[in-house]
Amino acid sequence: MKTENYDVIVIGGGAIGLATAYHLGKRKAKTLVLEQFTFVNQLGSSAGVSRQFRIPYPDEYMVQMALDAQPYWDALEKETGKSLLDKVGTLWFGDPEVHSTEGNIAQAEQALKALNVPYTTLTAKEIEEKYHFKNLPENYTGLFQADGASINFKETIETLLELCEKEETVQLEENSPVLEIKQEGELFEITTPNGIYIAKKLAIIPGPYINSVINLLDFKIEATYWNMSSAYFKKTDPNIQYPTWFVFQNAEGENGNQFYGFPSVDWDHPEYIRVAPDFVINPLEEPGDRTLIPNPQELGYTSEWVQQHMTGLATEPEYTSTCLIALSKIPNKELLIDFAPNYVPNHKNIVVYATGWAAKFTPFLGKIMSDLALDGHTDFDISPFQLGRKYFKAI
Repeated sequence: MKTENYDVIVIGGGAIGLATAYHLGKRKAKTLVLEQFTFVNQLGSSAGVSRQFRIPYPDEYMVQMALDAQPYWDALEKETGKSLLDKVGTLWFGDPEVHSTEGNIAQAEQALKALNVPYTTLTAKEIEEKYHFKNLPENYTGLFQADGASINFKETIETLLELCEKEETVQLEENSPVLEIKQEGELFEITTPNGIYIAKKLAIIPGPYINSVINLLDFKIEATYWNMSSAYFKKTDPNIQYPTWFVFQNAEGENGNQFYGFPSVDWDHPEYIRVAPDFVINPLEEPGDRTLIPNPQELGYTSEWVQQHMTGLATEPEYTSTCLIALSKIPNKELLIDFAPNYVPNHKNIVVYATGWAAKFTPFLGKIMSDLALDGHTDFDISPFQLGRKYFKAI
């Protein structure tokens, strides 16, 4: 067993863990990334190939975070010469009265206006004419925001991994689950199957597996887990293209009725359109319960929606995928960014990111987490994302 010392140990080597290590490396901090599986795996929230980048949110602070993330994407693309975002715009549409996990169209409009973000409002007829949807109820409204994009997420993760590999001060260890965390004075001793490592600071970013790590520090985060399904529908009209989109509808019975989709892209089944349900029929109790097989009922609802409301597509999917996501049970808290609770020894040297849909913020979140780890603060206002002691659960 080997023992080595680091400035920061990053626990979790998904997109945001690697982005954190990348920014730590730029500051020449001696950094170790511990990934329990292999890098670029399909077992957590970094699974899949594409994600949506979008500006609309029902809360101003989330719109601001998306705006702040844009230059970090630009910088990453400029540094690497890689195109990571396909800018096709974001379309939100549906029943203006519906509130969902994504918020509400009217609230999003208010937040965009407050921050002077340009967008276009649309009627149901205009949505059908411009964006290839059909049979929409007359009361549906929409907004289109031109900065939305489809993220080449697999390429993003591979790019961040390559950048970390080039940094002399960053070490990467895969197949290295954390088995034990001890504290010796102000230092942390991390035990994995491959060695024992010492660090001054911890950045804990293991996606939906967050509790398996922080349980070792005697606290946990209340979360539920979704094994989210996706389906790929072949284009029957090769010239048709969609923006990234999300539809707000009333739930039918006990099941959700929200769907979202992507354009066809060169890096992910180019002749297909990806459509996915933004709900799960059976949430998981633990991340270890996930499966790589999508729920057939969720796929059925998705196919039915495509058949009824989309043009130029086959009505049954040819390919499917899943992605595991942790969602906070704390009201109005999607992303959780904070230090460990103050009853944990040395808590100010432990920074935690957990839960929510955050791929669109990847390079910016890496900057935030690296600054919190090294400096104990960040220029970005994280107060809306902080937990406070009452939301952590001691165990």
